[in-house]
Amino acid sequence: MLKKLFYILKPFIPRKLQLLLRKKLILSKLPKYKDIWPVLKGSERKPECFNGWPDGKQFAFVLTHDVEHKRGFDRVIRLMELEKRLGFVSSFNFVPERGYKVEMELLTILRENGFDFGVHGLYHDGKLFSSESEFLRRADKINFYLKQWNTRGFRAPAMHHNLDWIGALEIDYDMSTFDTDPFEPQPDGVGTIFPFWVENKRNKNGGYIELPYTLPQDFTPFVLMKESSPKIWIDKLNWIAQNYGMVLVNVHPDYIDFESSGKSYEEFDVKIYIEFLEYVKTNYEGKYWNALPKDVAGFWKSLLL
Repeated sequence: MLKKLFYILKPFIPRKLQLLLRKKLILSKLPKYKDIWPVLKGSERKPECFNGWPDGKQFAFVLTHDVEHKRGFDRVIRLMELEKRLGFVSSFNFVPERGYKVEMELLTILRENGFDFGVHGLYHDGKLFSSESEFLRRADKINFYLKQWNTRGFRAPAMHHNLDWIGALEIDYDMSTFDTDPFEPQPDGVGTIFPFWVENKRNKNGGYIELPYTLPQDFTPFVLMKESSPKIWIDKLNWIAQNYGMVLVNVHPDYIDFESSGKSYEEFDVKIYIEFLEYVKTNYEGKYWNALPKDVAGFWKSLLL
């Protein structure tokens, strides 16, 4: 009920005030959640099917990007080039019908460079899961874009999720959940730093692989909490690496200040992201599997056969 009310009132609340209120809410709740965020003890428990990552790597390292507005869309190539220069690949999730047009040329460029992409909802209006009938109505159009773009990956806007309904999508993997994040609009974490199979009769394949994000989304620590270094990511990554898990992070190009100008209250310095990637590259060289979501999903499904 409160979530529905928020999305009704959201267009009438100034953006800066929205962020200020969210920041105050998070800071007030931090002491309460210190035992479950950003690390949830018990989430490191290994699935029975898991005996290690490909080529004996210590952990999987998955970079994803939700592209929410045209501002972020215009930065996709720049972000791709930054990651490629540092020796990484990632996957971008695009909203099919919201403020920018996804051309096949861009999707081709991403794949030609070793990157990938998926579908990120339909409109990004907070109403995808408002009812089962509404979800199924939109699912038809989402499936259209999945086919048109030749992708089998999905992530819902705002990390809203109903893993049963999501089975109506023609996907191999979904990324609409997280191990632990009490600050999300729908805060029910899945409690694991590993992928898992979602059995689903709606899905033509009998189910799909769920890939939860396991590092805090960039927006919370760097836009709302105004952290000035990637320490929160690094600390969690070290813990996941020690437990041979999957490091999966969602970084929005919309919120990256590529010029390090400090002019926007809802952007963070690109140097934070660069420092994080350089830390991984320097401290874990040869120990991580930098994989695309589709490759992790394919690997995990092979463990279940």
